[in-house]
Amino acid sequence: MALPERYPVLGVRVSALSLAQARDLVISAARERPPAAYVCFCDVNSVSCARRDHAHLATLNNSYLTTPDGMPLVWLGRRAGHRAITRVYGPDLLLEVCAATAGTELTHFLYGAAPGTADALAQKLSARFPGLRIAGTHTPPFRELTPDEASALETKIRALRPSFFWVGLSTPKQEKFMAAFAPRLDAGVMLGIGAAFDFLSGRVSQAPRWMQRSGLEWLFRLCTEPRRLASRYFKNNPLFLLRLLAEKTGLRKY
Repeated sequence: MALPERYPVLGVRVSALSLAQARDLVISAARERPPAAYVCFCDVNSVSCARRDHAHLATLNNSYLTTPDGMPLVWLGRRAGHRAITRVYGPDLLLEVCAATAGTELTHFLYGAAPGTADALAQKLSARFPGLRIAGTHTPPFRELTPDEASALETKIRALRPSFFWVGLSTPKQEKFMAAFAPRLDAGVMLGIGAAFDFLSGRVSQAPRWMQRSGLEWLFRLCTEPRRLASRYFKNNPLFLLRLLAEKTGLRKY
């Protein structure tokens, strides 16, 4: 399948697509197994990380897909002329892909989150989608893998050859991991879905749909995890708006 056009958001090239298109593209990639295919889910936080870290920017722009995971990116895509664009949110895409691949030959591997979360998610998904094939789960340490750990992971994935390798780490840690390991792991497509493991396993509450659609999910998450997320939202959200204004007025080019 042809990959969608991309539109720029402060230097990040975001894929202009809908949730249904993203589902079909990643299933196609899982079957065709292109080399080093990984998918990033981009929101305001990820764009802000890209402005601070050129390696993260390169990872987003060299991906198989970089989806509009936050509503501000959806609105910017529509203003750029991509009227059919929708939010492609990590938890939603995981559920869509699981529904479409249950009862098929395609398999899933869950990597990340706190101990027990990936296993809990595997049980939830298997119960929700009869016939879904979960190839395995793994909870990595909260640090970079040692050479021995990386080698063991490669050996494990080479034996399992999962169609989808879902990564539940934080940004930019998961994007860095995918950029480094996509060429090394024998997986169809890697997808960095962050907090989706916590949300869909039931460990963390999700924002109501009306807050997600109106771009207020950040407020819900801030209220539920203020200590962890306050610095992210109070710093990144105003900076994002200021950078957009600077670009719009011609004061800065990204």
